[in-house]
Amino acid sequence: MAGKAGKRKTEMKKAEVKKAEEGKVFISEADQYLFAQGTHYEIYKKLGAHPSVENGQKGISFAVWAPNAASVHVIGTFNGWNEESHPMEKLGPGGIHQLFVPGVGENEMYKYLIQTPAGEKLYKADPFANYTEMRPGNASRTFDISRFKWSDDTWMKERADKDYNKEPMAIYECHIGSWMKHPDGTEDGFYNYREFAGRIVEYMKEMQYTHIELMGIAEYPFDGSWGYQVTGYYAPTSRHGNPEDFMYLVNELHRNKIGVILDWVPAHFATDAHGLGRFDGQCIFEHPDPRLGEHPDWGTKIFNYGKTEVKNFLIANVLFWAREYHVDGIRVDAVASMLYLDYGKKDGQWVPNKFGGNKNLEAIEFFKHMNSVVLGTFPGFVTIAEESTAWPMVTGKVEDDGLGFSFKWNMGWMHDFCDYMKLDPIFRKGNHYAMTFAMSYNSSENYILPLSHDEVVHLKCSMVNKMPGYPIDKYANLRVGYSYMFGHAGKKLLFMGQDFGQEREWSEARELDWFLLGEDLNRGMHDYVKELLKLYRKYPALYSIDNDWGGFEWINADDTERSIYSFYRKDATGKNNILFVLNMTPMMREGYKVGVPKKKKYKLLLNSDEKRFGGFGNEIPAEIMAVKEKCDFKEFSITFDLPPLTAAIFVF
Repeated sequence: MAGKAGKRKTEMKKAEVKKAEEGKVFISEADQYLFAQGTHYEIYKKLGAHPSVENGQKGISFAVWAPNAASVHVIGTFNGWNEESHPMEKLGPGGIHQLFVPGVGENEMYKYLIQTPAGEKLYKADPFANYTEMRPGNASRTFDISRFKWSDDTWMKERADKDYNKEPMAIYECHIGSWMKHPDGTEDGFYNYREFAGRIVEYMKEMQYTHIELMGIAEYPFDGSWGYQVTGYYAPTSRHGNPEDFMYLVNELHRNKIGVILDWVPAHFATDAHGLGRFDGQCIFEHPDPRLGEHPDWGTKIFNYGKTEVKNFLIANVLFWAREYHVDGIRVDAVASMLYLDYGKKDGQWVPNKFGGNKNLEAIEFFKHMNSVVLGTFPGFVTIAEESTAWPMVTGKVEDDGLGFSFKWNMGWMHDFCDYMKLDPIFRKGNHYAMTFAMSYNSSENYILPLSHDEVVHLKCSMVNKMPGYPIDKYANLRVGYSYMFGHAGKKLLFMGQDFGQEREWSEARELDWFLLGEDLNRGMHDYVKELLKLYRKYPALYSIDNDWGGFEWINADDTERSIYSFYRKDATGKNNILFVLNMTPMMREGYKVGVPKKKKYKLLLNSDEKRFGGFGNEIPAEIMAVKEKCDFKEFSITFDLPPLTAAIFVF
């Protein structure tokens, strides 16, 4: 009996201790050890600024990694930026400093004052801050991100069961600050995330995109970097509101069955004084050797991928966006710059690896580690590599020595497509196979076909102004070009404005030229892309087999003289196959014969030359019955007049 009573007392004491410490942020020896090993995947719950309760008092627990600091103080609005009043305690040899400050509430601005052994004072923003001061300020802010009431359970459960290789993915790449400006007359005209949510959901549903890819969400100081020079990896930019406002946006998109992908930038970071560079007086986030730690062309710092704490910082960051913000995927920027030690560098500006080569072995291991952990933790999450070289097996399995990404941007397809479409049609026959080349390597990766923001800036022209001819020809060219894109194997990505023929290049400083929707050609383009998206979502043949020849077959890839392409898409059922016939010249092709695989009726789904789309109104029969006449190595064929610069799309 005495033994049982003693055990009960011990249990009661543990319960009392647990209750007394409820709400306290502990950083244990185990936390420090796992972070040092690079495997503390929830380190963001310990480092940073978090609401806490100690000795019955509410406040904020501050914690920061600064292993080389002589001392660290927390300074902020709560103490009048006093540099002496709140020294932090160094917890162990790993270099984590912590301090609980009672009475600190939300929206208090703060920084870490780090004093180096040499006496230098550094005023640093919190690398794990969840909220920041609106630029041009650079302080961190306290915020509790745990209270938001999510209502996207259905989406999250369904996502976990999806294999996006077999699902439609039509991605709308969007920069919130320049999508549309607020009419309130403020200098920046930024919409709050909540205001933006209503407008973008309406637009996404109207157009039938499946996903939105958001640029520039992690906090960054300079608008002109578009969010690609980050200082706050754990904070949605305050340009559009607070963290709960961003949660609201994601929640609303999910409730309307729209996925959310974030641009994620682990390749480099900003050199601003308050950021990660020389964080504690030494290079703890970047490599100390400038040949390994700096991008000379970009003026940015390169993460040290061989350092366990740095890998932990980045991998935990992806998990943070997935877990705390319900994000559905990341598009990883500038992957090639991470994989190659000599990327963008001249002789003498880089250091070979231990084998004498130019591969960044630490970055390779980092990607394998990241993709294994993230995709293993969150089924249905996608990681997308912006990788511009022929690096093998980017989307290959890690166990087969691949990098483990879900998808790769097909930059080769994009360059070939743009180069071909820019040509005067009279010269296209000489470059005919630029448009067929991507299918020769299509099965090597899981591809996304991107027409991104990078293609409509820096004097590259907007998509419609890349096209040759008079305005009516430009729009006809772009309609047939988009048709080719939607028929080609691979998931789809369009940057905002491209779907209605934005004529000016994109600028982050102004909104899209929505007024163009009052023009016939732009309204027609908008309606045509809407129809393409509708077909893409409706017919599994257009998306269910994207990465092998079971889903794509050329009818005629060799009609160079007439610059016509014909092919069809199919799915595993063999039903509702989609035939594409694309005329890339302004010549009417009367009585054009196309070989077809079956003796069936071929029902017209879309004619890009219809007047409602801005075309000339040349008609194509609504149904054409195949006849037993050999053509294009097929037993059967159909014949019709193919209008100039026109896509004819049939179902059979």
